[in-house]
Amino acid sequence: MKQRLLLCLLLALAVVYFAVPRIPLGDPGLAGVFAIAWLLFALIVVGGNLVGLLYSKGRRKTVLPAENKENQGDKVRRYSR
Repeated sequence: MKQRLLLCLLLALAVVYFAVPRIPLGDPGLAGVFAIAWLLFALIVVGGNLVGLLYSKGRRKTVLPAENKENQGDKVRRYSR
């Protein structure tokens, strides 16, 4: 899972790196709106991959304390003495 997130993050950063010099950021009209929207979506993709990479739990195995095998049958509640 982490390899896929890392690969997607690197690909998104590479696309942004190659696209930023070619995007017309200062142009008025529809071209400027498209450039800003494209950059915002690209930043959302990069941020989502970073969040997925940094906050992934992974496959941690938690070790639970061993239960007594002799008390396995005493799980019935008793309300009287």
